[in-house]
Amino acid sequence: MTPEEIISNLPYQHPFLFVEELVAVSENGIEGSYTFKSDEYFYKGHFKDNPITPGVILTEVMAQIGVVCLGIHLMANNISEDNRPKIALTSQVVDFYLPVYPNEKVTVISEKEYFRFNKLKCKVKMLNASNELVCRGSISGMIK
Repeated sequence: MTPEEIISNLPYQHPFLFVEELVAVSENGIEGSYTFKSDEYFYKGHFKDNPITPGVILTEVMAQIGVVCLGIHLMANNISEDNRPKIALTSQVVDFYLPVYPNEKVTVISEKEYFRFNKLKCKVKMLNASNELVCRGSISGMIK
């Protein structure tokens, strides 16, 4: 499955699609990016006069790229027009180190820890355009 096909099989759409590009895909991991536009809906109230990307959104970006996209790749043989993937986040532990502001591009790098019984667990990290660590953690999900 190509990176474009993986993205087209995501169960998200604007304004909750946080995957722009996948640059590396393998059986053991994935790397992709997203640029936060200045008019994203969540900046209107977080924070007043100093918009910062909420941690829950950063976690969502890491989950979409690092777990869901990788899961779609791993389950590619089972996906069809009539059988789209169904995904549920099961757990996450994320530590945050730097803020992400409007118009910043982030890169997510995910490494598969295990994939069995349709449960995928990954070590995921997010870097900013300066290659600084924004956040990292462990995210798991069920993919059917």
